Amino acid sequence: MSSDSAAEHKFVPPARLIRVPEDMDAWYQSQAYHEFLSFIHILNKSVKRKSNCDPLAVPPSPVIGKLEAMLERFSSWVDEIKPIDQPQRFGNKAFKKWKNKLDENSTDIIKELLTDGLEGAEKELGPYLREGFGNATRIDYGTGHEFKFMAFLLCLMKMRVIPEQDSAAVVTKIVKKYLDLTRKLQTVYRMEPAGSHGVWGLDDFQFLPFIWGSSQLIDNPKLKPSSFLDKDLAHYYANEFIFMGCIDFIHTVKTGPFAEHSNILWGISAVHDWNKVNSGLIKMYQDEVLRKFPVIQHFAFGSLLSLEKLDQGS
Repeated sequence: MSSDSAAEHKFVPPARLIRVPEDMDAWYQSQAYHEFLSFIHILNKSVKRKSNCDPLAVPPSPVIGKLEAMLERFSSWVDEIKPIDQPQRFGNKAFKKWKNKLDENSTDIIKELLTDGLEGAEKELGPYLREGFGNATRIDYGTGHEFKFMAFLLCLMKMRVIPEQDSAAVVTKIVKKYLDLTRKLQTVYRMEPAGSHGVWGLDDFQFLPFIWGSSQLIDNPKLKPSSFLDKDLAHYYANEFIFMGCIDFIHTVKTGPFAEHSNILWGISAVHDWNKVNSGLIKMYQDEVLRKFPVIQHFAFGSLLSLEKLDQGS
């Protein structure tokens, strides 16, 4: 979207349009489906063989700092809003207060990110941001919420608020900080995993960070897929590589043999190289998230992420 077209663009509040399983065919053929897949691949390529600590090819744009500050602000609210004493072990109701604060402030926060000529975009981006951290009624979080936050980032990239040259920074800075926040929310408010497959799922809460994190590790001379089973090694490299950070978090919240509580990941550790892990995870994400009606029925479509059929010539 060029700056001229952005100024003329008519933003609309997104709406849920996938109501029955038969509607999924429209989703598979839509502009939004293919743009989100492209977004995954662009970010995947941007961090290939790069750690979180490697210098970026170009200095990040100011918007990256703004997004980091936004997530730090959200994190500070967790410190302010303490969990309450309640008989239930899981799903601390203080999360509702945190979520209400997000809802109340989201419009102004988005406006602070937008460049001139994008007036009205906040009404379209708002639902993706507000629903990117969990459900306040069920007090749960899962890949559907992760999907919505990444859709928020995709919209910012489509409008060129985040330039494509910042793709690597989106992963190593924004996604990393988003993970820090969602883990904090999960642990402080004892959030339930939404739609978890339990031992037969990749992870209770996340998916995309495993994809981009595995891309970082391609051709790594020290770390093989089998390496992450070493708890101490995962902890040592947790800040440097997103995949290892995900594994380190699992080690902190789960006990017992890794093969029992994280069977799919345990199976991945037997794959010989990270290239195969990476391509396999992308396919698995399509099958287990993007092609699942229970996830997509909750996704809302607007002018930026449209259910309109993709023009095959584009």
